[in-house]
Amino acid sequence: MGHDITFYLQITIAIFTILDPLAVIPIFLSLTSSQNDEEKRKTIRQTVKAVAIILIVAALAGNMILEFFGINVDYFKIAGGILLLLIALNMLQAKAPLIYTTPKEQIEAEAKNDISIVPLAIPLLAGPGTISTVIVFSSSMQTVGSQITFVAIILAISATIWPILLLSKWIGEKIGSTGINIAIRIMGLILASISVKFIMEGVKASL
Repeated sequence: MGHDITFYLQITIAIFTILDPLAVIPIFLSLTSSQNDEEKRKTIRQTVKAVAIILIVAALAGNMILEFFGINVDYFKIAGGILLLLIALNMLQAKAPLIYTTPKEQIEAEAKNDISIVPLAIPLLAGPGTISTVIVFSSSMQTVGSQITFVAIILAISATIWPILLLSKWIGEKIGSTGINIAIRIMGLILASISVKFIMEGVKASL
């Protein structure tokens, strides 16, 4: 099944929205406060690599995982849509969803020397919502060409994490918490729409 550029653009927006690197800025600044510039760059590099690997594995193996557990992709769309809606509701209130990480987990993370994989890559960026979104979209990639394009989109989106976290201090100073919260709310609204679409498509296909 072929897809046009509009479809791939929708996928790009959806995954970037749920990835939401802007929301990670305050946590990143807190967890890396004791690191020098080189250590921060190393942390960002490892985080970007980890996010890319996690999402590519989800994209390529997602359907096999669903088949292994005997889960219908339409039911998964409904479950994934509900999960995304819960995250979106928290984003609309500019709250950090507990589904990402708990305060206790953040305290444990601060005590670690390497926070690039846990909690930055997973669950903060490539969390359950992001992975679910990737798996749902991967079910539409039936040709080798579409799968390659999907992987390229994931790599491009993962790469956006680099400049955002690298400039996190500057972004925080320029737009402040209010600006970040406004951006999060806008992305939350987009995510809420995407989640409703997933739910409706899943319900319609399963009837």
